[in-house]
Amino acid sequence: MRPRDRGRRGGGRRHEQGTPVQEREPKQNRAPENPPEPAPDPEPTPPPAPAPDPAPDGADAPAGRRRRWRRAVRRTALGLLVVLLLPVLTAALALRLNYAGDPEDGTCTRNRDAIWLGHAWVDGRKRDADVTALVRRLDTTGIRDLYVHAGPLNHDGTLPASKYPRARWFLDAMRREAPRVRVQAWLGDRLASESPDGLRLEDPDTRAAVVASTRQILAAGFEGAHFDLEPLHSGDQDYLTLLGALREETRARDVPLSVAAHQIDPLPALHSVAGFLTGHPKWWSQEFFGEVARRVDQIAVMSYDTALPLESLYGGYVAQQTSLALEVTPPTTDLLMGLPFFHESDIGHHESAETVSAAVRGTRLGLSRTDPDRERFGVALYVDFAAKEEDWTAYRRGWVR
Repeated sequence: MRPRDRGRRGGGRRHEQGTPVQEREPKQNRAPENPPEPAPDPEPTPPPAPAPDPAPDGADAPAGRRRRWRRAVRRTALGLLVVLLLPVLTAALALRLNYAGDPEDGTCTRNRDAIWLGHAWVDGRKRDADVTALVRRLDTTGIRDLYVHAGPLNHDGTLPASKYPRARWFLDAMRREAPRVRVQAWLGDRLASESPDGLRLEDPDTRAAVVASTRQILAAGFEGAHFDLEPLHSGDQDYLTLLGALREETRARDVPLSVAAHQIDPLPALHSVAGFLTGHPKWWSQEFFGEVARRVDQIAVMSYDTALPLESLYGGYVAQQTSLALEVTPPTTDLLMGLPFFHESDIGHHESAETVSAAVRGTRLGLSRTDPDRERFGVALYVDFAAKEEDWTAYRRGWVR
């Protein structure tokens, strides 16, 4: 603020030309000759309205509480998002790193590969020309075993012979056309592990019937028995008991006992978490996988239906599964890694990600890092009736070489 203006000192003029001049009364102090009538008193200005009293403490609390609540919700949601995404991103990065690098030379077929064949080969739909084409196809591969679907088993474990009426024709044709190839009977059923309907391994009579069905199928001329029972939960002791009884039957006839195996926990105890949250523990523990592998002659990992969206992540996953399986499979057991010779797109399988090329590369990387000189090792192709020429080409170029 500027200081107030002050009036001039003295009320008159100074002398002009050295002559004193009488000081005059200031004009504003002289009375006017005709004074005007006095103006009426102005209307009094109303006093300013008083400022409103401040709101009492807490009067705006509801609005404030709502704002604080919204901020808290946003922070909580962000925190939960980070908690959920961080492990996913970390796992994805680990899988991508698993897919990096180059497989070692020599990590290719040991001529112990296998393929799952559909039911048409034993129910009468196939003919001699089909056998000729199959033999020609197998001739340029490392496939030694055919898992031919001869079931499924009934829920009580029995197997009617009417389910494989043309088995003898196919077996004779393959022995004649491709004597180095072994034809095993692929048997299986849905287990009652997650629903009331299915085969019950806990029932001793059912297990005995499965053993009797195996004896029956081997008597029909099959050169081995391959079992795929799902969904099979990790740690199932009744399954281990069944394998022990089946092994006695197959060893007595000097033929292999083979099984299709679930994937191994990619994270510790993941099967337990999945079982608690969904009721479907997709994976086996590595320990249980090893227990199964020690009771059979061949174990084929169903390393597909992973729900992974990218080829690099899927390939890294197969590399990890290969390493985990190699660590616990005894050297006397054939370990086979499954290749996806089928084309679907659903929540569990993205055909753009789960390719034969990615599976082969992942298999070779896992073998290179864990046991590159292992002899009893191969891949298993699932499945003949859904395969495309590009699948066969990727298998030959990547694995047969």
